[in-house]
Amino acid sequence: MALTESNAFQKGTKAANFSLLNVVNDSIETLENLKGEKGTVILFICNHCPYVIHINKTLIALANKNQKSGINFIAISSNNVEKYPLDSPELMKKQALELGYPFPYLYDESQEVAKAYDATCTPDIFLYDADLSEVYHGRLDASRPGNELPSTGEELQKAIDNLIAGQAPLSKQLPSMGCGIKWK
Repeated sequence: MALTESNAFQKGTKAANFSLLNVVNDSIETLENLKGEKGTVILFICNHCPYVIHINKTLIALANKNQKSGINFIAISSNNVEKYPLDSPELMKKQALELGYPFPYLYDESQEVAKAYDATCTPDIFLYDADLSEVYHGRLDASRPGNELPSTGEELQKAIDNLIAGQAPLSKQLPSMGCGIKWK
């Protein structure tokens, strides 16, 4: 699998609205209904990517910790399931339930949401403020499969801490890296 970096972004970019299937409860969810009171983390992930598998426990811990502070997490899978059946809605639901995702896991069948966010890889991590203006687009931490560093989530957590404290967004934001989104 080719290692792909997330794209650069312009701070303050507004989050694109969406209406997607929540595979866990078969409901249609919108950004407006899911956004957090103080901020929203949007994660482009998938089931099969080793980079996502490597950080799943950290994502769950961060979501559990920060939801109490008004930061909601939303996970979206946009992969082409015809070519990558491990990322099908049925298996997304199974994974979300087995791992105990404390956030909705949404299916972007048309891939239009990934395109609207200019998402390129899994994981691709975005943090928005209460007004849905982007304040962070970068990696979770320095850990990668095989580099022996533990996944701590420290870089995303620092961005969240700054947002909650009303401080400026992080000036240094390193791109996320992982598998490229599997386009149709």
